[in-house]
This record gives sequence, C-alpha cells and structure tokens, in this order.
Amino acid sequence: MSFPIVRHRRLRTSAALRNLVREYAFSAHDLIYPIFITEGTGVKNEISSMPGIYHFSLDTLEDEINEVVALGIPAVLLFGIPATKDAVGSSAFDDEGIVQRATRQIKQNHPELLVIADTCLCEFTDHGHCGIVHVDECTHQAVIDNDESLEFLARTAVSQAKAGADIIAPSNMMDGFVQAIRTALDDAGFTHIPIMSYAVKYASAYYGPFREAAGSAPQFGDRKSYQMDPANAREALREAESDILEGADMLIVKPALAYMDIIKSVRENFDLPIVAYNVSAEYAMVKAAAINGWINERAIVMETLTGMKRAGADMIITYFAKDAVRWLKEG
Repeated sequence: MSFPIVRHRRLRTSAALRNLVREYAFSAHDLIYPIFITEGTGVKNEISSMPGIYHFSLDTLEDEINEVVALGIPAVLLFGIPATKDAVGSSAFDDEGIVQRATRQIKQNHPELLVIADTCLCEFTDHGHCGIVHVDECTHQAVIDNDESLEFLARTAVSQAKAGADIIAPSNMMDGFVQAIRTALDDAGFTHIPIMSYAVKYASAYYGPFREAAGSAPQFGDRKSYQMDPANAREALREAESDILEGADMLIVKPALAYMDIIKSVRENFDLPIVAYNVSAEYAMVKAAAINGWINERAIVMETLTGMKRAGADMIITYFAKDAVRWLKEG
C-alpha cells in the first residue's frame, strides 16, 4: 500500500489558518524606538541618510512622544546631540545635559513610557570616540584609556538615572563597563535600575547613517580596538557571558540583520532577555530601495522584524517601530 506525500498544504489554505499556526510574530510591545534629541528651539530636521527620522529639540519632542505613546510603543531609546563637545564628553554626565533634560520632560508628561538612556561618550567628545583618548608616550599614537573611560561612563549612567531613566543602555564596549556602571548605580541608590548592555557590538559598516545623525564619527582612527570583529562568532558568547557575570540584565546584539546567527547563538546559550538592534544602515537601505520603487517596504520590514524574533530576539530596537505598529494595526 502506498501513501501520498503530504506537505501540510491544508495548513496554508487561508489567512486565518496561517495566522493560527504561525510560529513567530512580533507586536508593538516588542519594539523600542530610537530618538535623537538636540539643543535649540523649533528644531525638527530630517536626517538626510535616514528618511523619516528627525533631530528634535525639546520643544518639538512632545508631539513625537505623543505619537509613540498613542501607537502603544512601550519604550524609547534616547541619543543626545549637545551644543558643545570636549575631550572627556562632559555634557554626557552633566545633570543639565540634553539627554537628562529630555528624560525629565518625557517622564513628567508620560510616566508610563519607558526611557532608555544610551550611555556612551562618542556623541559628546570632540574626537568622536567612545572613551577617553591619550597619546602614548612611546608610539605617539592616540589610544583609548579603558579604565579612565569607565569613570566617566559610570558618572554618565548615574546622571541619567537621577534624571529618571528607567533603563541604562551602555554602548561603549570598554572592558568592564557593566561592572563599573552597576557598582556606580548601586552606590548611588539606583539598585533597581536595570542595565541593557550592548554586550555584542560589532565594528560594523552598518553604522554610517547613525554617525551622521549623532555627529559621532571618529575624528581619527576607528573603533576596531574596542568593538568586535565581524568575522568572530565564538567571541560573542564570551562577551555576553562576561557582561552577565558583571551584572547585565538584558543583552543587545548589534547590528541585527547580518548577525541573525549571533542572535540565535546568544539566545541558545543564555536565558537573559535578548535585544536585536535593527541599525541605521539596515533602515536606510530599505528606505532607499522603497523610495526608488524597487521593493515593497511594508513587506520587507515586516518579514525582517519577524526574522529577528525567529532568531531569538525578545525585543527589537528599530527606526521602523512607528511604521511597523501602524502596519500591524492595519492587519
């Protein structure tokens, strides 16, 4: 007796049935929306390499936040562009810095919205690096002083927590940054504030548009000495484990699209919440192709974000958050 080969076509016969048996999906509750805050008044300037994404001054920020809240997006990730920069990024840990003032404003008007503060120095230093730079006396080359950088990053985290940030998200990739920040937060009485660590952050070409948006391109050299080699996978597990041991509460993998295998590997090896960062060039490439009519933007975005969930992400930081939620609501 022979039997027919069944490939379960019956489970694909209607949209309702396909939805019923769908294995992975994302919702508004999984999304985090990045926002760029700048000094000045009346500022709402579109970022040329990221259509639909803007620089906001504090007085124009409220309309954007109202839209985010109305859409049901639960969290925003704040990046600040200061009026002035210096060698140590002092405006990053200034209690009246742009991120701190934006945080207070958001929490005053929308206490239910989670504010995640990016904790790094690159937007605030005049050299564009994520730590403190010194010239080596022997080689006469500029080098990052890892341990001194930790002191300033810890001060930044405490200042952000004082302003009302719900989550601290350090993106600097200095050795020992999670432990330094955890200790500083605890000593300042912020034991309840979780750390969403950029645990696995690659030295990627996908950050180009962000560096325009944040004004954070290095003025010399690159960040390969403190960000990961894109060729390395096992190193990602070592970096993630190190941050967990130091006190991280959530782990970010950045970028996401070219690193789905890394998201999956981190998910399979650790039980902390995993965050995929759908970065600026991933956004810009889709936008550019859509503007030229080469792709169906909605279909591409929804498929990509679903893929990140399938790989193991619990949360997704994405510039598409507002669009994605609208498309979800449309069905």
